[in-house]
Amino acid sequence: MQTNLLRWIFPFVALATGVVGFIGINAIAQEPEKKEVLDTRPTVQVEPVTANDHQVIINSYGEVKPLENTQLSAQVSGEVLSWHSNFVAGGVVARGETLFTIEKDNYEAAVLVAEAEVARAQAALIEEQAQAQVAEDEAKRFPSKARTDLFLRKPQVLSAQASVKSAQAALKRAQRDLDNCDVKAPYDALIISRNVGVGQFVTMGSQVAELNNIETAEVIIPIAGFDSVFLPERIKGITATIIQKGLNSFTREGVIDRDLGIIDNATRMSSLVVRVEDPYGLKNKLPAIKFGSYVQVNFAGATLNNIYRLPQALVNNQIVWVVNENEELEPRKVTVIREEGEYFYISSGLNADDKLVITLPEYPQKGMQVKIAGVAVAPESSELSTSNTQQL
Repeated sequence: MQTNLLRWIFPFVALATGVVGFIGINAIAQEPEKKEVLDTRPTVQVEPVTANDHQVIINSYGEVKPLENTQLSAQVSGEVLSWHSNFVAGGVVARGETLFTIEKDNYEAAVLVAEAEVARAQAALIEEQAQAQVAEDEAKRFPSKARTDLFLRKPQVLSAQASVKSAQAALKRAQRDLDNCDVKAPYDALIISRNVGVGQFVTMGSQVAELNNIETAEVIIPIAGFDSVFLPERIKGITATIIQKGLNSFTREGVIDRDLGIIDNATRMSSLVVRVEDPYGLKNKLPAIKFGSYVQVNFAGATLNNIYRLPQALVNNQIVWVVNENEELEPRKVTVIREEGEYFYISSGLNADDKLVITLPEYPQKGMQVKIAGVAVAPESSELSTSNTQQL
């Protein structure tokens, strides 16, 4: 009985097992779902480039020097009676201030003698002019009789006039010597050294002090050959910025005064002279630029038209990379005409609105397909790119 039951049940069990196995095998045999296609192109960042006009800034360095340095000498001889309190090394005196005084007695006496000589000469001239008038009147009473110039006292009058002029000249010299007893500053000056003291006898022409003119200073700056081509046609009068670096840094304005007109034999550089008014700030209350300071000088050069400015890191051996219309890398040979700070200025090799690559792949190649960061990519193009990559 059980055997017969098993005979009937076994075929159904076997059939059910087969159906289940078929379903399982059929499920395994189905195609897997398509995986998402990956875009393996390297991603780059780009920026459009634009040509602009650029004002060249020329930078140089130089030492601040006085416009004038004077070895001051005495013009008269005598004993020094007194000197100005600022007439010491490092002192500052204004134009026209008396630096020191020489004893005046002999020179005052000389002026009095000269004045007396002038008065005597003028009196003699008046007397001769009167006698000449008498002679002329007499000649008029006898017009038919010939009269010589000597009779008319013309030579005597001329001699008296010459005596007056000679006496006046002597008075002028005496007055000048008297005035020179007060030795005055020829300009606003910084005292470098003083060689006289009270009671000292100075002789005419002896050096008594050294002065520097602080009304105007000059800075001679060298201009390298690569900068000289960017100098404007007319440099005189161009405003320059003078920069004093250091803990107490500041800036002052100056003006380019002239070109020295020579090329240095050693450096092959030309030189410009920049003038600074009132360098010690006595009148304009600006920071003092002391003589001997080493300063930086900047001024505007020529204007460059249609120039591209690129960071130096993007230019390698005068080659930059751009992305073309097919989203492929393309190297461009560029012409660098100037370098300023972190930038190169390029005159040719780029076109307006070129997509400049600012983040290159590790091994860039010409024609390499890339993906631009921030730009959405269509699925079809991604699939195509992937298939191309797989074929390669």
